[in-house]
Amino acid sequence: MKPLADPASLREQYLQARAAAIERFRRTQDPDALSRTLGHATDRALRGLWRAIRPGRQAALLAVGGYGRGDQFPHSDVDLLIVRADEVDATLLQRLEGFVGACWDCGLPIGHSVRTGAQCLEEARADITVQTSMLEMRWLAGNRALADELADGLAAELDVRAFFSAKLLEMRQRHARYDDTPYSLEPNIKESPGGLRDLHVILWIAGAAGLGRSWPELQRRELITASEAAQLRRNERRLRRIRAWLHVLAGRREDRIVFDLQASVAEALGLMRADARRSSEELMQRYYWAAKAVTQLNTIVLQNLRAALFPAPDAQPEPIDAEFRNLLGMLDVVDPECFVRDPASMLRAFLAMERHPELSGMTTRTLRALWHARTRIDGAFRREPAARALFMQILQAPRGVTHELRRMNQWSILGRYLPVFRRIVGRMQHDLFHVYTVDQHILMVVRNLRRFTIAAHAHEYPFCSELMSGFDRPWRLIVAALFHDIAKGRGGDHSKLGRLDARRFCRQHGVARADAALIEFLVEHHLVMSSVAQKQDLSDAEVIARFTALVKTDERLNALYLLTVADIRGTSPRVWNAWKGKLLEDLYWLTRRVLAGEAPSAQVRIDARRAEAVRVLGLYAIGPERYEPFWRQLDAPYFLRNDPQDIAWHTRVLHAFADTTKPVVRARLAPIGEGFQVVVYQPDQPDLFAQICGYFDGRNLSVLDAKIHTTEHGYALDSFVLVDPAGPTHYRDILVQVEAGLAQRLARPGELPPPVRGRISRRSRYFPIEPSIDLRPDERGRQFLLSVVANDRTGLLYGIARVLGRYRISLHTARITTLGERVEDVFLIDGEALRNPREQLQFETELLAELRA
Repeated sequence: MKPLADPASLREQYLQARAAAIERFRRTQDPDALSRTLGHATDRALRGLWRAIRPGRQAALLAVGGYGRGDQFPHSDVDLLIVRADEVDATLLQRLEGFVGACWDCGLPIGHSVRTGAQCLEEARADITVQTSMLEMRWLAGNRALADELADGLAAELDVRAFFSAKLLEMRQRHARYDDTPYSLEPNIKESPGGLRDLHVILWIAGAAGLGRSWPELQRRELITASEAAQLRRNERRLRRIRAWLHVLAGRREDRIVFDLQASVAEALGLMRADARRSSEELMQRYYWAAKAVTQLNTIVLQNLRAALFPAPDAQPEPIDAEFRNLLGMLDVVDPECFVRDPASMLRAFLAMERHPELSGMTTRTLRALWHARTRIDGAFRREPAARALFMQILQAPRGVTHELRRMNQWSILGRYLPVFRRIVGRMQHDLFHVYTVDQHILMVVRNLRRFTIAAHAHEYPFCSELMSGFDRPWRLIVAALFHDIAKGRGGDHSKLGRLDARRFCRQHGVARADAALIEFLVEHHLVMSSVAQKQDLSDAEVIARFTALVKTDERLNALYLLTVADIRGTSPRVWNAWKGKLLEDLYWLTRRVLAGEAPSAQVRIDARRAEAVRVLGLYAIGPERYEPFWRQLDAPYFLRNDPQDIAWHTRVLHAFADTTKPVVRARLAPIGEGFQVVVYQPDQPDLFAQICGYFDGRNLSVLDAKIHTTEHGYALDSFVLVDPAGPTHYRDILVQVEAGLAQRLARPGELPPPVRGRISRRSRYFPIEPSIDLRPDERGRQFLLSVVANDRTGLLYGIARVLGRYRISLHTARITTLGERVEDVFLIDGEALRNPREQLQFETELLAELRA
């Protein structure tokens, strides 16, 4: 009999062994050796502590769960099951309590339960997770007969088919919790789709069915091929290595690849680049590649296991052509070797999916054959005219384009055919507004464009659907979408580099010169329309003239508008809003009129807006005797910068207060989209804009747009569009509160309080934007354009307004553009301080300090 070990010495031995294992991992980066060594150290400590309590033959100590299968990481839980006899000595439970306390004293993070064998079986019947954990049990110490009896009971009650169905349901539910994508910004390396748990599911089911508990065993059973086994093992090791580093660097159990640790893990893996942002992107691209491969192999192997456990009834396939057939609603390849003999048949498979809407997917053997043959798509294949013609047919198909491009990407065919696309597969963009990898974003833009062509989705963006219905050869937009961001991550201007890639593609695929010119134009200028609409003054005829000179034709304007809407919608659910949609549509119609021959005359636009405002006012029985005195105080810029509907609203609610000495505040629901509008009218005063922004800041309201105007008789007429950034709000309920609260605040302005320094997001904290300002005279040299780029946070606009107020700078317009967690604001300003070089430098320095605060 081994001598009993002192708990203190066991603790010392365990901690030393653990520290040595981690130090060895730092040198070798071998996650399997780390896991084995930690497991052995844990086994030794637990057995020593178990012997110390002298439980006799009344109980057995079992390792279960991840610890049971020997899957230990530096801060993994140690899952234990203590199986006791039905009849036990009265002192046993006290001894077991002492054992549990000794484990924690030893530094072992145990999770334990004490059950009889019958209780274990009852819990396993009720909970698939408990059953799975017990199926991985491993005897450590105590009465082995109790462990064997439990194992026999579990085996006797195991229904393999029910177990398979339950684990698949559990996997689908787990995937749903992680948004059904491996491409999360901070994926859980264990639980997310494509994570380690997806590999565990395969081995759990195979083990339960007696088909093998390791990749070599599954290979011997011909459930996977040698190359599949190698891929599974390689990607499993990559994921396990990242998980080990997460634990080591975090100093705790951390299975999420959080922003805080991405750069550190990248450095540990030798992926250090010029800055933390690039290092993180490199790490995440490697992770996404591995997760994508795991997802592919998980699909293949689970379908093979399904076929082994649930033999399909004999079904008569329906021929589609010489290569493919319809097998129970799935595309089935007649001869899997055809993909190897003739790689073009891989493209024909996806084309067949587009042409046959009755097909819901591809059979396992078809997917498997595609995956194995993907490497046959090489340079020689890409140069074949037949292959190029097939790819163009896939892009030009009337239906199924989005589904098949996504399927091609999922099974690594798209990146093989377009090597430039392969470079951006899994590339994350830490620009604080894209929430998808570049490849997923591109395919989301394709999806958005395709939805414009589908009648069932016409209610989503009616104007886009209307434009698309009259757009000839819409496949040109699909090609432009594929290439618009394809040069991300190369350095340089991705729009210009992408245009060169698009030109090369069009030339190789025989695209007509005029069509190629449109595609190149769209790729190079895909950001321009959004920038002009959101950052420039659309009331300025010269802005419209310059944009019109760029687009030149109606077709280019229509195409650029459609691509821009699809692009913005494809960055993040948080980026698009109705206000941005209105700005884009305003720019579209202003440009369309100039293209139609209408001279960009300011007076013509003013007259048109006044006439429409008069028509709207007539609906409220407001005649010239009431609106003309009010309008005489308003100059041309006011009518140019405001819509007729807004002019009519301002007139209707303010004309009776033309010479008021008190603040007048009115609010209404935004006519377009969510949010609400506020108009403020009162004698102008210093710091008015800051006072207003301070009130909005205090109510946690976000300003989307601000128009600041001073009337001929020295009154401020300032209007704002606001939303609640926390989410949908019953805005109607707060309109009266805002009217009364803001009016009260402005009636007693007082000293400006310091802004609330709101917390920025974790993503912004670890991948911050370097704040920047750009101050330059406008086109006429009369006023100044101030452009600001910074991380978004509560109180930012108010802080900017306070700096403007301190230097007595007048604000004429403000375009507030929030892109996820990034703001790009443009202000039209004026003031004496801007014409004094020393004061201008002081102003810029102070403003930059405010952005960094």
